[in-house]
Amino acid sequence: MGALGTAAMARMDERLPWFRALSAEDRSWVGLVAQAGIAAFVEWFQHADEKRPTPSIEFFGTAPRELKRVISLQQTVDIIRAVVEVVETQTDQLAAPGGEDQLQQAMLRYTRDVAFAAAHVYAREAEARGSWDSRLEALIVDALVRGEVDDGLHSWAAALGWTSAPVVVIAGHAPEGDPRAVIDGLREKGRRIGMDLLAGVQADRLIVIVGGAESVNDAAKQVVARFGEGPIVIGPEVPDLHAAARSARAALAGLKAANGWPDAPRPVHAEDLLAERALDGDDDARRQLVENVYLPLAGTPLLDTLATYLEQGTSLEATARLLFVHPNTVRYRLKKITELTGYQPTEGRSAFTLQVGLILGRLTDSAVEWRALT
Repeated sequence: MGALGTAAMARMDERLPWFRALSAEDRSWVGLVAQAGIAAFVEWFQHADEKRPTPSIEFFGTAPRELKRVISLQQTVDIIRAVVEVVETQTDQLAAPGGEDQLQQAMLRYTRDVAFAAAHVYAREAEARGSWDSRLEALIVDALVRGEVDDGLHSWAAALGWTSAPVVVIAGHAPEGDPRAVIDGLREKGRRIGMDLLAGVQADRLIVIVGGAESVNDAAKQVVARFGEGPIVIGPEVPDLHAAARSARAALAGLKAANGWPDAPRPVHAEDLLAERALDGDDDARRQLVENVYLPLAGTPLLDTLATYLEQGTSLEATARLLFVHPNTVRYRLKKITELTGYQPTEGRSAFTLQVGLILGRLTDSAVEWRALT
């Protein structure tokens, strides 16, 4: 048995490049497993005249658990094949006179069962690993939703192999059925399209974190079919997973406020729901509207022009009369407002967002003045 083990190691070293690349310690463990397998075969073959039991796979326990992370199932099959080839070349010396065929048949059955046993070992490990990965994934999604981002988040993501940037969070309603099946389907989708995907189902919400997409719209297009009925909201793109809490916060706030815009596209960007989010109490949206709409216009004639234009039902002539200016002046100012805020006053949705931004800005100014007085 010792000679067979040595010959098996020599064949693996000759035929298997990955084996040569292993550390000395791992090579030693593989040699011990090979010798233990040969010894187990000899023990099993001694029952030639009896009803043979199922071959034992206890020799796999010879090596530490860490070795299974170093050597794949395919490589394990390569090891079994190398050992079998060594034994086959010495069948004439090993078998009793006239027992060569019996030994060959026994080897075929034994190696077949050992190969199945190896597959079972790796499947069990993969299942355990999958359960652990699912728990890590749920922790990451939960941490981002709650805004609790620290160094531990990156450690968890690294354990799942996350390396992608930029990142975007997409929120919607979960489809009916087993949540685990939904998440497994998203993982498989991510592997096929070459993007990192993390997903979590919380109550009736499905939250998907996408990394490595060329664009936000491309990321949404890949996963939108996995959501249930109802609105789907895309959070803003952020540079990395550490900043993904901001994207998650915006996406979830948008999902909560999406019913305020029944005709919204599906999916819709959280930025397009700023007005609804602000009315629903989202402080981030309120702050963003004040900064984007009110502050750029404050202290200029543009603010009065916009307020008058909206109050007059977007009538150009009525606005010009009240401001005692030419309609072309109003047109020019409306164009400047669009350039400064990104919203076009003559368009319905933009006018609504501008109106909410103006009101929030006035309320903010009133609050500042009140605090100053008191």
